[in-house]
Amino acid sequence: MTKEISTFLVKLITFAIVLFAIHLYLILQFFEGSLYFPIWAIYLFNIVVVAIVFMTIRYQSQKGNKKMYQLFLGLTLLKMLLALVFLTPLFFGKSEHAQLEVINFFIPYFLFLGFEIFSLNQFLQKT
Repeated sequence: MTKEISTFLVKLITFAIVLFAIHLYLILQFFEGSLYFPIWAIYLFNIVVVAIVFMTIRYQSQKGNKKMYQLFLGLTLLKMLLALVFLTPLFFGKSEHAQLEVINFFIPYFLFLGFEIFSLNQFLQKT
């Protein structure tokens, strides 16, 4: 594993831990009940897809592919479809608090997307 990937993964894990701690604190303070999706599953999903997107774009960049932005848009679309698949149980009424579950998922999703865009922008400016 190159230094660039390990640095990215350390930043990603640090970002996720801080965000997870804040999110868990808010849920424990303001919500009583059980959620269909545990908070850790949402963060694990986001960490995995962000890491895959970053590593795929980095790999394609090393191979000399010049269509990085098109690849990013395609992977982002795939990521959105995976998010819908992840949330499918909510669409079939498996949760009593569907609105909270969707908010619980999409706020971290968009924060991770922002982190991903920032990291990829830094990487692509170097190449």
